[in-house]
Amino acid sequence: MKTFDHLSVIGLREWIDLPDLGVAGLRAKIDTGASTSTLHATEVVQFERDGRPWVRFTAHLGTLVQLRHRHCQAPLVAVKTIKSSNGQTQTRYVILTTLALGDRTWPVEFTLTCRKAMRYRVLLGSRALVDGQLVVNPALTYVQDKPTHPKLLGVQ
Repeated sequence: MKTFDHLSVIGLREWIDLPDLGVAGLRAKIDTGASTSTLHATEVVQFERDGRPWVRFTAHLGTLVQLRHRHCQAPLVAVKTIKSSNGQTQTRYVILTTLALGDRTWPVEFTLTCRKAMRYRVLLGSRALVDGQLVVNPALTYVQDKPTHPKLLGVQ
């Protein structure tokens, strides 16, 4: 069996922060079957700032029981057509923002879509895992400590 020392192990679910968006304490589900990561967002509106495309949106962060939301803005990276696991296609806005997981941070692309009916507000896809040099042990959950990004001290 081969092992790779430079890869960190994560579980099927992990705590993450999105410091550039001012978001702390999100539970993310790891989805190796999806290439793209997804953030639950509504009221997504494209606008222009300094001649460049941006989006403003409401990020929904809590659980179905404890609802939390935050109004966010981010540069628009792309608009993509995504095919879901049930075969439906949807056009989504894509942003690039910093992800904090455990003691690591790195830039990750997220598509913005309504995940109201889903249990987890964030899915981390395989591209984020490759870029973060992570491997998943699906028998485990919350392997890494909650991130403590300095930008988010006091934010919940």
